[in-house]
Amino acid sequence: MTFLSRIAGAPITWGVDGSPGWGHLMDRERVLAEMQQVGLSATELGPDGYLPGDVDELRALLDRFGHTLIGGFVPAVLYRPEVASENLAYVDRAATILARTGASVMVLGPDSHHPGYDRQIDLTEAEWDTFLTNLDRVIQIASKHGLKTALHPHWGMAVVRQDHVERVLSKSRAELCIDTGHFALAGTDAVAIAKAAAGRVAHVHLKDLDEGLARLVRSGDVAFRRAVIDGLFLPLGAGSVDIGGFIEMLESQRYQGWYVIEQDTVLATEPEPGDGPIIAAAQSFAFLEGVAGGL
Repeated sequence: MTFLSRIAGAPITWGVDGSPGWGHLMDRERVLAEMQQVGLSATELGPDGYLPGDVDELRALLDRFGHTLIGGFVPAVLYRPEVASENLAYVDRAATILARTGASVMVLGPDSHHPGYDRQIDLTEAEWDTFLTNLDRVIQIASKHGLKTALHPHWGMAVVRQDHVERVLSKSRAELCIDTGHFALAGTDAVAIAKAAAGRVAHVHLKDLDEGLARLVRSGDVAFRRAVIDGLFLPLGAGSVDIGGFIEMLESQRYQGWYVIEQDTVLATEPEPGDGPIIAAAQSFAFLEGVAGGL
């Protein structure tokens, strides 16, 4: 597949997130239609319950808009023994839906037991042991369904910093979802991680970053969600992340996975037709068309 044929969208780019109180959720049909309008023909699943849970209904909906389902973000708390069974059961349900609709990857969010993404945590050694044991169980569940597990380091979750990622790489067989925005926000070098994890990058989320707002988030002066509302994540090519250089490096490694335009957005109200997240998504897709011309 060519580079441009491996570009997909994600509902969070249209403000669709499952966190309590995140913001206004646009109708799923409008979101899928606007993805199609931008030029995208593949999507991630979005939060639990946003798209139909019935596989036949989901497939019919995606077919109506010419979309392929490539994967989905599945957050799970894996370091707390008292909730492990519940979270692993959810992982199994999500993997069933993803596999039956032709997806190839489950993007695992190493979730925190705190709601939202505003509080940073550091696992104890005992919690790391529990996390890694349950991570292996997630990989087994996904594999049973024919899916890859791509662990997604994420601000406000259990794995975010470079030392966290290096520990996962050395202590587990997990593959990675590299999110250029979350890596940059955490001060993690995406290119260095991609080189260290050569052959273990299974999925990519592309987002650019307002470095000024990022510094305020890192310092704790501004909460993550507030920063997202204020424009923390920018259209590709408009921020401080070297998106083009990162893509060129991955392509030189013969990466064959998906690149997802995944720009976290918070909406207060329903945008007017032709306005809202579609504008940034179209800018990002146009930027990637330019990158494709230089590959």
